[in-house]
Amino acid sequence: MLWGEVGTVLALLLASLIALVLVMLARREADAARRQAEHDVEQIREETRQAAAEVERREARTTEREAETRAERHEAKTMRSEAADLLAVATEQEKAARATAEAARAEAAELLASLSGLTAEQARQRQLELAAQRASHEVAAIERRAEAKARRSADDAARRILATAAQRLAGPTSAQTTVTVVPLPAEEMKGRIIGKEGRNIRTFEALTGVNVIVDETPDSVTLSCFDPERREVAAVALGTLIADGRIHPQRIEIAYAEAVAGAAERTRAAGHDAAERAGVAGLHPELVETLGRLRLRTSYGQNVLEHLVECAQTAAVMAAELGADVELARRAAFLHDVGKALNAELGGTHAQVGAELAQRCGEQPDVVNAIAAHHDEVPKTTVEAVLVQAADALSAARPGARREELDQYLERMDNLEALVAAHPGVRRALAMSAGREVRVVVEPSAVRDEELPGLARTIAQHIEKDLSFPGEIEVTVVRELRASATAG
Repeated sequence: MLWGEVGTVLALLLASLIALVLVMLARREADAARRQAEHDVEQIREETRQAAAEVERREARTTEREAETRAERHEAKTMRSEAADLLAVATEQEKAARATAEAARAEAAELLASLSGLTAEQARQRQLELAAQRASHEVAAIERRAEAKARRSADDAARRILATAAQRLAGPTSAQTTVTVVPLPAEEMKGRIIGKEGRNIRTFEALTGVNVIVDETPDSVTLSCFDPERREVAAVALGTLIADGRIHPQRIEIAYAEAVAGAAERTRAAGHDAAERAGVAGLHPELVETLGRLRLRTSYGQNVLEHLVECAQTAAVMAAELGADVELARRAAFLHDVGKALNAELGGTHAQVGAELAQRCGEQPDVVNAIAAHHDEVPKTTVEAVLVQAADALSAARPGARREELDQYLERMDNLEALVAAHPGVRRALAMSAGREVRVVVEPSAVRDEELPGLARTIAQHIEKDLSFPGEIEVTVVRELRASATAG
């Protein structure tokens, strides 16, 4: 029993000790928590004091800035006031200076008027006239420079276009003469052409009016006649006889009759072939036949129909380079010399006759104008008309296009230049464009501007009187006055 009570007491003591320990531990934790709380509160208080101090400093700076701003505003107000005062003073000074200048100008004008005998209005008018004169001179100089620059650019472009056309369309050299060479299949054919005791060749020459030359040239005979139509008929007839192999007087008469009868068909075929090569379609049958007749026409040794084909191709190239109407330029260039097949029958220039034929055959007005104007007989109305004239000149002037004896050509050029140079006041004479143009440079001190037309007419009349020449010669008189100065 005793031990049981002791156990109970011990248990109670142990529980009291444990409770005491727990209370002490709780108090310790409470003290620690209190100290931590006090520390945190103190820290918060310190931060609050620092924040309050920062706010005070910022308020102090704001107050200082406000004070500085008020001071700056006051200073700016003061400066504006001073500036207004200075502006007023400057305005007064400007008014005074202006009045003084006006008085000085008036005094100078009165002095100038008294010295020169001119009023102020007259002097002002004189100054305006001088200024206008100087301006006109400057404008004229600018125009001359612009014109020279444009001319150089145009010359370069023209040379490039013409060179392009000539290089792309360089045709074969024309070599039309008064003879036609007929090839033979064998040398023994010469004996058949001559015939027994020469009867075949005599019959052939009597019918055709063509001389048959049988010489040492192998495998060919030559037909000679000044008339190209008779020479063509003879060549066709002889070709038929050679192909048939039977050559005797009766057969010669039949072949000649067939050749004469087929001339119209050959003419139309030549016209169609030329139009096809030139790239021109839709021509009136009368135009085609008339063009075919030009296959036997020559100008200075150049075949006229080949010249037209070449002109059509050249004009088309130049039109394409310039952005003009290619087909219009091609068509007008191909037809520009069609009148050469008719002018002997109808009279008038070939340009006029060709234009009338083209108009009658339904060609459009621009084509008709280009035909009529290609020798400047009427004004040109389109760019394509100018291209037709340029293509005509290029085709005729290219090397080898037209034949002429060199010695005769040189002699004629020398005589033309010597005749023109003999006129008073002429400094130099230049024959241009194969003698179709002569340019005359005169002395400015000896010939006045108003005398140039009369001098040109006198020279042209002198050339007509003393020189014989084919076609026309254009006389151009040039008077050039140069002045120079050195700026140093």
